[in-house]
Amino acid sequence: MKNNHGPIVKIKDWISRHPDLERFIRTISPAFLYDALDERVSFSDALNKAFDKKLPLYAVRRTMCLGGLALFLFIGQVFTGVMLSLYFKPSPEAAYASVQFIEQQVPLGFLIRQLHAWGGGLMVLFVFLHMIKVFFNKAYRSPREFTWVAGAFLLLMTLLFAFTGFLLPWSEASYWSVRMGTALLSNMPFIGDAQLHLIYGGSHISEITISRFFSIHCIILPWISTGFLVIHFVIIRRLGISEPM
Repeated sequence: MKNNHGPIVKIKDWISRHPDLERFIRTISPAFLYDALDERVSFSDALNKAFDKKLPLYAVRRTMCLGGLALFLFIGQVFTGVMLSLYFKPSPEAAYASVQFIEQQVPLGFLIRQLHAWGGGLMVLFVFLHMIKVFFNKAYRSPREFTWVAGAFLLLMTLLFAFTGFLLPWSEASYWSVRMGTALLSNMPFIGDAQLHLIYGGSHISEITISRFFSIHCIILPWISTGFLVIHFVIIRRLGISEPM
């Protein structure tokens, strides 16, 4: 009978006939690392329990994927943001030039920046749609109040991501948009000027402002958002998906 074994099987058979080579491959392979870790911390049972869970039929709908799409975009924003931060210089003198360098000279830099820019807009859209869907389905009712509160904070974090990131390219559009957005704060009684001074790092937009926006956008907001995401998904995992009205 003709042997129909594929090339992968043939390679495995050839490796098995060379014990030293097989031992070396098992030593450096991720599978060996997984086995060693699982032997010591026993996380395979926890992973099987976490991923082996059946969803109710009402959860298998397109509108139920809005939160997952927002999470997917958040992960993409983190990845592309890290790539951009390798070349971006958060200073008034170098910010715009560094963005132009990324788009024109860095390999695939224009693609990474466009993915980051469009991903941010889509993330705001999907988070809004997700919150609207949850609101009209009344999924914020007991016992899921804290799920709704965590989601509301995540919406706020998403808007702050978009606002702080808009200034970083240091173009005329970003400069005047931030001026108009923050000018509303100065109209608040008693604390308006103090808030504006805290955001600007002074009485007007300067090099301190872009440094603060960069730190908020790339350090503070990602960690806070990750914390609320963990809370959000832990509660969802514990209580399950709300049944639609």
